[in-house]
Amino acid sequence: MHQITLIPGDGIGPAIVDAAVQVIEATGVQIAWDRQLAGMAAVEKQANPLPEMTLESIRRNRLCLKGPLTTPVGGGYRSVNVTLRQTFNLYANVRPAISFEGTNTPFKNVNLVTVRENTEGLYAGIEHFIKVDEEKIAAESIGVITRQGSERILRYAFDYARKAQRKKITLVHKANILKCTTGLFLEIGRDIAKEYPEIEFDEKIVDACCMHLVMKPESFDVIVTTNLFGDILSDLAAGLIGGLGLTAGANIGTDAALFEAVHGSAPDIADLGIANPTATILAGAMMLEHIGELSAARKIERAVREVIREGEIVTPDLKKGSPYGTRHLAGAIADKVAKLD
Repeated sequence: MHQITLIPGDGIGPAIVDAAVQVIEATGVQIAWDRQLAGMAAVEKQANPLPEMTLESIRRNRLCLKGPLTTPVGGGYRSVNVTLRQTFNLYANVRPAISFEGTNTPFKNVNLVTVRENTEGLYAGIEHFIKVDEEKIAAESIGVITRQGSERILRYAFDYARKAQRKKITLVHKANILKCTTGLFLEIGRDIAKEYPEIEFDEKIVDACCMHLVMKPESFDVIVTTNLFGDILSDLAAGLIGGLGLTAGANIGTDAALFEAVHGSAPDIADLGIANPTATILAGAMMLEHIGELSAARKIERAVREVIREGEIVTPDLKKGSPYGTRHLAGAIADKVAKLD
């Protein structure tokens, strides 16, 4: 029996998390779900976006499946997602982007994974205003890149590529301008690449990488990069395969791992029952693979792809005018999972 913290999240979160739970349970894997609050749901009930009970649950279980959380733009509380990554030192963000048959996108041969450093860079949250007579005349952010953090994520990326039998790693940087920070990341990457001679090593400046991703996405295999660049590039990669509704993410650390859809809480459609649960379902598959339930993970991945390829019982974002919603798509995937050998 696996003990797993479950955070429904905000907006569409509860609906798509319930959908993922339905599909995961259809595999027959025995899981005890420990439901906890975070985000706006926690603010409303406990006046705290990240209650100690939730943190303690993750510390105890070391595994978490979560829905999207609302982060106020500008003021309000700090991003709960960033706080979770830093609290549990979830240093590796892993986001596959693999083309689906049945989706409306001009790109058909995308099969890449973005490995993003998850705790440093500009997302370290070290920033302040510069004031003169209480007037904000400037704002300053400090991006921190450490040797330890860089070595850790780069080795993770190379080990991931080796284990997954992927052939190429592209290190993305801006060392022509940010010579100290991303320059250090690039320098360390070049050194570590020498220890993995069987893996082709490539390096690209981030703006050139964006261009090449939309011109020849099939030329990429594994991308490894710093926090901010990884956030942007992984969303770009999601767009290549049909959008964030199809993209799952894993946040991996030494002592805990957190799995989630990478999209937001979409409050505008929260009560309409039409949210696409695919990303959260695939996050569940990544979680099952992480805990060694490989057969169950493969069944979910196969079922998702077959249902989307068939194109019948899918949400409106996948098929314009579709009368089906979140629970229908989840039910179709769960039924197919139960029938797979």
